[in-house]
Amino acid sequence: MVSLSSHPLRLVSLVSSNSDILAALGAAGWVVAADSHSDAPGLEAARRVGPDLDIDLDAVADARPGLVLASLSVPGMERVVDGLHARGLPTLILDPVTVADTLDDIRLIGTTIGLQARGQEVAAQLEADLARLRARYPRPPRVLVEWWPRPIIAATRESWVTELLAGMGAVNALATRPGRSAPLTLDEVRDCQPDLIVCSWCGAKKLRPEVIEARGLGIPVIAVPESGLGRPGPRLLEGARQIAAALQALALANA
Repeated sequence: MVSLSSHPLRLVSLVSSNSDILAALGAAGWVVAADSHSDAPGLEAARRVGPDLDIDLDAVADARPGLVLASLSVPGMERVVDGLHARGLPTLILDPVTVADTLDDIRLIGTTIGLQARGQEVAAQLEADLARLRARYPRPPRVLVEWWPRPIIAATRESWVTELLAGMGAVNALATRPGRSAPLTLDEVRDCQPDLIVCSWCGAKKLRPEVIEARGLGIPVIAVPESGLGRPGPRLLEGARQIAAALQALALANA
């Protein structure tokens, strides 16, 4: 555990999920620098230090942080973390795989920055809100979450998507495939027999579900912004609500 001094802390957040957590905790005003993708409210005055995989580490050090928050949920972040350690910066490195991990991370960040009660509150509220999306279906619908279109990359077993879908009474169509994500051929998409495909491309300026529909699989497609599904933090609720609504509509259409 890092050793922290008096408040307000000088925080640097290098991934959007951690920025969203800090904002939910009420600590956005403590963030002196952030990655260029973070769009949480309250970070408008924070210095931008580059995209998450191309962080200007010297700029991070120049911000004189009391704590730098990063996350290995972003593939390739290890190099940035090595650079932080090489500069001797105080860090908190998260690595959530499940929804439960995400709830634990909210609590951990809260405790680490001196907002333990608020961390417990935010995590409990998210857990309760997600639980309210639970539904029962004659057969659990199979959902494929696509992170990128060319090549097709989708969430596999070791992704918070798996537990998130299970909590709604659905199944990750790639739940038996190891890893956090995997490239797929069109035949592999067809073989996993999804009832719904979620277009949630990471880093894309615009989601284009029509690109997925044009593949001719005849499977319903919905678009969920990366901010509501690709970030293990409080905003997972946004994506979960969209998927839950789509699943209920699908169930009614097939009744």
